[in-house]
Amino acid sequence: MNALIVDDERLAREEMRRLLEPHADIDVIGEAKNVAEAEARLNELQVDLMFLDIKMPGATGFDLLERLDRVPLLIFTTAYDAHALRAFEVNAFDYLLKPIRADRLAAALDKVRAAWAGTSTGQARMAGARRTVTDRVFLRDGERCFLVTIGDIACFEGEGNYARVHVGGHRPLIRSTIASLEARLDPAVFFRASRRHLINVRHIEHVDIAFDDSYTVRLKGGLVVPISRRQSRRFREQFST
Repeated sequence: MNALIVDDERLAREEMRRLLEPHADIDVIGEAKNVAEAEARLNELQVDLMFLDIKMPGATGFDLLERLDRVPLLIFTTAYDAHALRAFEVNAFDYLLKPIRADRLAAALDKVRAAWAGTSTGQARMAGARRTVTDRVFLRDGERCFLVTIGDIACFEGEGNYARVHVGGHRPLIRSTIASLEARLDPAVFFRASRRHLINVRHIEHVDIAFDDSYTVRLKGGLVVPISRRQSRRFREQFST
């Protein structure tokens, strides 16, 4: 696994490298001392696992997660325990308090390895920029922050230059247009139902047909989405057997 260490303290980064030396399957391919550098490294490099400090000058580790389209496997490393609950709300694999013990790091890496073995990224890294249903994205819903798997998202609903994400019982708003989301997501899974809606066809529970041959779909969770007449024709062509 390719790893990135994000920490504003040079000695902390060096110590993490030392602790990782016995783990031959973890290859540290980069470091960053702040959020801006980390974002640049993540755009430049193929990072599978990130060791992320929380309190850094200028912006926090949580701020970094909010900026990312795709979040790698994640282990928090920090000197403070006050953020532990929030860290697990974003589905971090572990929350390691400094000074980090070798046995705690080893246990955290075992969790990561188990998750890595079951992902499409672990089996074969993605080609190109398109996101897969097993990728994870960071969302903020009011004061809550969490990571979700793209395949668990039922629908994106456009609101101008933003999109409302329908996932579980949450409806967070993200800074992205429906058109840009459509270009980055798998067209075999996410279908452009209308100008405002991009739906996950795997979440469709029922399809109704209207007198004008347009469709309305009901998604898991109860959301009802009309499909425009033009897109209804495409829907039939794409999904008819």
